[in-house]
Amino acid sequence: MAPSVALSLMLVMAAAPADGRAALGAMRAAYDERWYTTLTFVQKTRRWDAQGKETQETWYESLRYTPTEGTQLRIDRGPPSQGNGVLYSPNETRVFRAGKQVSSKPGGNLLLPLIEGVYLQPVERTVAELAPAGIDWGRPVIAGEWEQRPVWIVGARSAADAASPQLWIDVERQVVVRAILVPVPGAPLMDVRFGGWVALAGAWLGTRCEFLVAAKRDQVEEYTDWKAGPPLPASLFAPASFSSAQHWAAPASRATGAGTLK
Repeated sequence: MAPSVALSLMLVMAAAPADGRAALGAMRAAYDERWYTTLTFVQKTRRWDAQGKETQETWYESLRYTPTEGTQLRIDRGPPSQGNGVLYSPNETRVFRAGKQVSSKPGGNLLLPLIEGVYLQPVERTVAELAPAGIDWGRPVIAGEWEQRPVWIVGARSAADAASPQLWIDVERQVVVRAILVPVPGAPLMDVRFGGWVALAGAWLGTRCEFLVAAKRDQVEEYTDWKAGPPLPASLFAPASFSSAQHWAAPASRATGAGTLK
């Protein structure tokens, strides 16, 4: 290890939190509830099947946090007028086809507390939402590097441990840049990598997300047209109004439910 790298890691550890809960607390304190509470973006989604065949789709994503509901994510897979998509919370998944709900199951999107909720809610709520991930919050934080930037590694036995559920937190920005866990119910263990960071509304947004399974690409997401702070009505995230709520990516004339957004 080069002397400069060793010194950098020593400095990182000198200010490192003691354990995983303390690391989540540091993330929250870094923004003191100043993180944006709504977000929209267009997502180019590339996926690969077991034979390596690639498919591409355009998704429209809406993210919202409220103290009562926590973090909610709506994904429209294709034009919103088609009514195909998913409603996620950290503990529930609802799937829609042609505007109708076709399934609902416990277990939600565990990335939501990491990209949104952690900055706006008590640490213990974040820990509870992430319980299905199986992260050992009591393990000491490990110093590491990711893309030539210092990180704190939470939940791993060592810097070489790629099997334990874990989070990698950029020390300066206080954002998760890597997570090894099962992000949604039914998925295999994934190595999730966030990149393409842009400053946004006094916080940050990773505009590229890569999912690897057994070191092979499974899905790559690239975001465009992001907006922080747009007004998003509760109806956009309600199962009963999934197909009728006015969508920010759809012409207002097509809405039959909630009022037009400005």
